[in-house]
Amino acid sequence: MTTTLSEPVLRLIDGRNYGVLATVNPDGSPQTSVIWVGRDDDGVLFTTVTGRVKHVNMTRDPRVSITVIDSADPESYAELRGRVVSVTPDAGRQVDTRLSWKYDGRDPEPDRPGAVRVVVRIAVEKVTGRAR
Repeated sequence: MTTTLSEPVLRLIDGRNYGVLATVNPDGSPQTSVIWVGRDDDGVLFTTVTGRVKHVNMTRDPRVSITVIDSADPESYAELRGRVVSVTPDAGRQVDTRLSWKYDGRDPEPDRPGAVRVVVRIAVEKVTGRAR
């Protein structure tokens, strides 16, 4: 069951605030990656390249957590726990380009030859933290 995100949490996601994605390794240990985050409606999304550890982990176990930390006030943060609900091709790198402009103010660097970039959508099931 998904949860509705509050206005302070939406502001964190919409701002230029980095997220830390946690996935589960095959041995049960955590794996984390700093990511750019975005959203569409109440779905949280990011992009990655197939074959990376986070992608492999999410394919095997869809449970994830993303902590988004306010870059101007690190004590304001939200942890979004949920599940991967879709992994789809990033057609024309539209989502990656949108996130690159949000975070870097320019088009993204090219992916390595043969890389397949995908958009990962998360259904948020629980929110914790101190988003202000």
